[in-house]
This record gives sequence, C-alpha cells and structure tokens, in this order.
Amino acid sequence: MKRTRYKRRMRRRLAAEMGARAARDPAGDPVESPVVPDAEPEAPRRPHLPFELAEEMKVESPTDETERPASEDEAGAPDPPTADPGAPAGDALYVSAREASDRGDEAAAIGLYSELLKRDPGHIRARNNLALLLDQGGDHATALEHLDQCLLHEPENPRVLVNRGAVLGALGRFQEAEQDLRKVLRVEPGNAEGQFNLGLVLSRKGLWRDAIPFLRRAVELDADRAVAFFYLGEALNHVDDLDGALHSYQRAVELRPNYPNALYGLGIVLDRLNRPEEAAVMYRRSRELGGK
Repeated sequence: MKRTRYKRRMRRRLAAEMGARAARDPAGDPVESPVVPDAEPEAPRRPHLPFELAEEMKVESPTDETERPASEDEAGAPDPPTADPGAPAGDALYVSAREASDRGDEAAAIGLYSELLKRDPGHIRARNNLALLLDQGGDHATALEHLDQCLLHEPENPRVLVNRGAVLGALGRFQEAEQDLRKVLRVEPGNAEGQFNLGLVLSRKGLWRDAIPFLRRAVELDADRAVAFFYLGEALNHVDDLDGALHSYQRAVELRPNYPNALYGLGIVLDRLNRPEEAAVMYRRSRELGGK
C-alpha cells in the first residue's frame, strides 16, 4: 500500500513538474518521459531515438585508414583529404560530399553522394554516408534501404552493421537491431557504438537489467559519452540501484551541463532518496532548459 501511494505521489509530482513536455534538448536528444519506479516501460518513440550513428560513425569503412576520423589525442593529425584535380570523378565527388557534410550543408552532400552512386552503385562508403544523412533527416526507411545495399556487398562490415542496427532501433524493429548488434560485438567486443546501441535496444524492450552490462561497457570504452551515462542511469534507476543511477546521471550532467533529460533523471533519483529540495532544483533546471 505504501509503495502504491508513493507511485501515485510521484506521478502527480512529475505531471506538475514537466507538463506536456515536447521540446528537444540542445544536442537533439528527445526529452524522455519521466521514470516512475516499477512503471511499465514506455512505448518506443518515433521517428527519432538517440541511437548513436551520425557524428561518430560518419566515416564508414574501417578498412579505409585514410578516412578514419582522428581521435582527440591525435595532435597534429593531417587535414582531411582534398580533391585531387587529376583524381577519378568518383573520388572528387566523394571528397566534395564529405566537405559539404562537414560544413553542415546536408542537402548538397546528399545530392553529391546520390550522383556518385549513380556512377558507382557499389561505393560502400558513399552509400553508408548517404544513409547516415538520410537517417539524421528522419528518412529512416530510405536510410535502411541503403544500408541493406551496403551489406549485400560487405555483409560483415561492422560499421554498416552498427549503423543498420541503430536505424532498425529507431524504427522500433528491436529484434532485428539486436541481431545486427550482437553480430558486431561477437567480432568486435570493444565497439563502443555497438555496446551502447545494444544497451539502448534492450532498454527499449524493457529489459533494463540485461541492458546494464552493455551500457556499462559503453561508458568504459568512451568515458565522454554523456548520452550513454544518461541511459545507464535510466537502467539503474529501473532496477532500483539508486546510488548507481545517481552517479550516472551526475556524470552525464558533468559532461553536458545543459542536458535536461539527465537533470530530470537526477530529480527522480533525488526524490526517491528523500531529498525533495534538491530534486526540485533539478526539475526546475530541466524544465527551463527543455523549454528553450
């Protein structure tokens, strides 16, 4: 009876605090519904979920070292390749598309990749990058078609498999997404994007306890991934590991101070820890940021 009263009180507080929140946070992540202890997991949202594929995975084929993104500690790394006037037209189109994407001109990049694929339908990197841009723009179905085409040519390509798993997850096709991601992790257990996305897929299926090891591994592999700490906090909160959830949400906020989802998660956990004054501060900060 006490637990039921607590859940009802929490729902009333959450409704009052957040209202009908529909805003997105500054980094493009959707504002999540509040986590209520022991509540049924929310239905997956469409069209966009924060499956990791766009920026980190913009470079596609791991076998092409010339296109591998430089890590932050690679000081003095050479500039990205520029078009060689004497290079084949396909190479020039690819470089131009990459440059357009890098400067934020997605429409131009999509047009250039599309033109390149008319000339060379088997260009895996171009097709994968085009899929990422389409997915970022919300066209998940067409993005999936392009990734399927990539895998016809390179069925074991881990980057493409992770990307397809992410797109399938965004479409709510969790079983297929899980298959792709587990296939990657069998070969590359150190694939941070694969670990994160599989943890997110399991979370979306309501398998919070199963998701935790993958989300933990994701933050071990990439300690600067705020969204991974946020979803680890979500999973830990759902299994009543309040200390762990508090730490994960706090780390997410350290990495991204204006992260309304993580701030709201902190409020939930602080409420559950009987620290209502601190919780109210987190709710207010989340509401202020979410409304921007």
